[in-house]
Amino acid sequence: MTSTRKPGEPATREDRLSAALRANLARRKAQARARAAQGEQQEGAPEPDSTPESEE
Repeated sequence: MTSTRKPGEPATREDRLSAALRANLARRKAQARARAAQGEQQEGAPEPDSTPESEE
């Protein structure tokens, strides 16, 4: 994907979307790495119950 626009020229819609997708992917990868590291640290700890308590 080669770009023929000049440095001072505003980014096209495709360029903006491409940059947004790359940023989103990088953020999701970082979140996945953090979750994996957190899971390794709490390997022996029991999982908290995520179901809410009923008040009946």
